[in-house]
Amino acid sequence: MQCMAVHQFAPLLSLPNCSRISSDFGRLFTPKTSRKSRSRSSTCHPIQCTVVNNTDRRSANYEPSIWSFDYIQSLTSQYKGKSYSSRLNELKKEVKMMVDGTNESLAQLDLIDTLQRLGISYHFEDEINTILKRKYINIKNNINYNLYSTALQFRLLRQHGYLITQEVFNAFKDETGKFKTYLSDDIMGVLSLYEASFYAMKHENVLEEARLFSTKCLKEYMMKMEQNKVLLDHDLDHNDNFNVNHHVLIINHALELPLHWRTRRIEAKWFMDVYERRKDMNSTLLEFAKLDFNMVQSTHQEDLKHLSRWWRHTKLGEKLNFVRDRLMGCFLWKVGVRFEAEFSHFRRVSARLYVLITIIDDIYDVYGTMEELELFTNAVERWDVKIMNELPDYMKMPFLVLHNTINEMVFDVLKEQDFVSFKYLKKTWVDLCRSFLQEAKWYYSGYTPTLKEYIDNAWISVGAPIILVHAYFSFANPISKEVLELLEQGYPTIIRHSAMIVRLANDLATSSEEFKRGDAPKSIQCYMQETKVSEEEARQHINFLIREAWKEMNNEHGNPLVDDAKNFARMGLFMYQHGDGHGSQDNRSKRRISEFIINPILLIKNN
Repeated sequence: MQCMAVHQFAPLLSLPNCSRISSDFGRLFTPKTSRKSRSRSSTCHPIQCTVVNNTDRRSANYEPSIWSFDYIQSLTSQYKGKSYSSRLNELKKEVKMMVDGTNESLAQLDLIDTLQRLGISYHFEDEINTILKRKYINIKNNINYNLYSTALQFRLLRQHGYLITQEVFNAFKDETGKFKTYLSDDIMGVLSLYEASFYAMKHENVLEEARLFSTKCLKEYMMKMEQNKVLLDHDLDHNDNFNVNHHVLIINHALELPLHWRTRRIEAKWFMDVYERRKDMNSTLLEFAKLDFNMVQSTHQEDLKHLSRWWRHTKLGEKLNFVRDRLMGCFLWKVGVRFEAEFSHFRRVSARLYVLITIIDDIYDVYGTMEELELFTNAVERWDVKIMNELPDYMKMPFLVLHNTINEMVFDVLKEQDFVSFKYLKKTWVDLCRSFLQEAKWYYSGYTPTLKEYIDNAWISVGAPIILVHAYFSFANPISKEVLELLEQGYPTIIRHSAMIVRLANDLATSSEEFKRGDAPKSIQCYMQETKVSEEEARQHINFLIREAWKEMNNEHGNPLVDDAKNFARMGLFMYQHGDGHGSQDNRSKRRISEFIINPILLIKNN
């Protein structure tokens, strides 16, 4: 079953340690339940079992990659060299003059918003921060009764870490404490309020009311447009009523997923297409955004070719034909976390983590016997290549590739930071394998965990601790003692909230199909079994948990770990918005990869 609209998701509450979630969240659950036992077809002894016996194994029937090594290596881009870099610098100077020369308050906010949506605001971070800091200092002296500008300023300030109070929206309420009904006539103001509401933190009731009010107004507007036969016309240049259709397109996009939850790189590509059709489009901004996108994409292609050569060298795709060969999808995750050209080395090295997580996941979830999985978990715990002789043949190469890859990353951190990160990186892989093993035990016994039991384990098995802890040691300079203390105790809560968003989004998109083929139950089935509710009600509850997790993450700002955690959550929502964007190779997945990694944007639109 396809996942519900992701904009209905909700975030998870704080998780105090690796094995427990908060007591508030725990009260949502009922006692444990069990279900009839199932068994796998494979019964061979772990050490004797080799790939020769694969006819006795389970299979998810994963298709080979549609992206060949030769094709990836053949990727080229014309957007390199001095001519393009010189033009980009010229455009950058022109845009900087726009930013510095815009004095009117709303115009400044609109320009900042446009720069962010076009994906080029990172070039002007100092200028933007100066403007927003000045607005925050002066905000108490400026009472604004314009809903659009108030909400836009609130969103931009919250996004940049300024804790502007939610009470700024009380000016738009009536004497009963409800948002004034006439506001629905200002549809772009309501849309601005809707986008701002997703920066809510825990117990901010005004923003929760704003979300409900604005969502209702926007949906009613869309219904009215549909009744009036105003459809989404992608050829907006030839539409007589441009503004109405533009509003419909923007609102429909927002209702699918709010801006705060969207990946910057993905949003930029979409918004360029919309912005180009606006009558008030600024051609300098658009050319700069397109050229910047294409030039950064050329760097991504070189990163991808480097990763592809590593993957071919490991021969894991050739030796393990039961695993997903999803190199392109794994790389796209990394582009979503950090797309800027300066992070090329980070993408080249850390994208391997996604590949290894996927392979090991398939070993535990699809192919391995219980005895073999216990051996592999023990091998990772001991981190000793001597134990390889105890592993089945098909496990030896994955273990050695994992061992060498992480040791190489430890060396990189030591070389750059003069810090030995080994025990922290190793811990993430031990935790991952233990969580995979727990899922296998549930599967073999036929046990359906409670939702709390499932979540206690699943936020680790989604791989977020590995991705974010490795990323932190790559970027943090200096490495924070506070973060190290949190890692000693478990994991920072920002990692747990990010992980839960990705895990629950994954479940909403994939759990029905996985359950049909005999996989262990996911969050939806756990909650249905436990509370005896319908699948629709269970999905609504999972959406609620995602919203709550975002509220928790909105409390944190201002360091690489927080930025990466939020971007990882955003990528999860993107990858699973319309199904299994990681494991699938359908037309949608192919189109996404083509748009963001392979095909450049035309600088001049063909008429």
